[in-house]
Amino acid sequence: MENPAASTLTGDASIAVVVLTHNRVHLLRKNVENVLSRTSDATREIVIWDNASTDGTAAFLETLSDPRIRVINSEKNIGQNAYAHAFGLTTAPYMIEVDDDVVDAPLHWDRTLRDAFVRLPEIGFLAADLEDDPHDVASRVRHHDRPDAYTLVVENGIRLLKGPTGGGCAITSRELNARVGGFRQHQKEVFWLEDEAYISDIERIGFGAAVLADLRVHHTGGPYYSVESDEKAEFWRRWRAMRARRMAVKRVLLRIPGVRRLNARFHWFVASP
Repeated sequence: MENPAASTLTGDASIAVVVLTHNRVHLLRKNVENVLSRTSDATREIVIWDNASTDGTAAFLETLSDPRIRVINSEKNIGQNAYAHAFGLTTAPYMIEVDDDVVDAPLHWDRTLRDAFVRLPEIGFLAADLEDDPHDVASRVRHHDRPDAYTLVVENGIRLLKGPTGGGCAITSRELNARVGGFRQHQKEVFWLEDEAYISDIERIGFGAAVLADLRVHHTGGPYYSVESDEKAEFWRRWRAMRARRMAVKRVLLRIPGVRRLNARFHWFVASP
């Protein structure tokens, strides 16, 4: 399949950026100062969705004067379900989601991400790489725990890392987003793997996800930088328990004579984490 947005830039090539935030004003302030303020003139719309923060976030957001920024103060914390609502308030053909704990990015990072995206006909979700920060959970996995999970490839002159792709700072197109029914919403969860669900949706119609090797942002997730919300902590507790159960089942299966050989041939499941 070919990315419907992958072409030379003609007509409207503007960008909408959405940041969701909840009780992390100390990180959000850096996000605004060092990430959103460094966007190019290609970014015409910025939505900051405050998920019912109680830590001074609302007061900080009242001080912002950038005319591109629209602040939404939600009375309820709907977590990542807010992406669908927030992007629904925008019209730009390119859509970038940025975590509020992304605290640094190079000048005009948004244009760098968009310009690479439009040259990649088979990529529907393109993420920035992460700076190496051992205190950040995602960065530690990327650079220390699982660096071998990524393969460097070059497509249309763009250096990509193929491997696990997250939505800390990532772009897709509005057209492709509409084709898969938009960003999913979860009826029960506030925190969940929304980016993983979106990637699964675009993969069903023939598109992939990748990391842009030559664009790095500084992500500051995890307990070193902020207190984890109850919803997020509970999600990861259940996720780890489910993963442990699955690994236990795999270990049992691999003890059955012949299963390891057949699994190596047919790739039913990954034998080890």
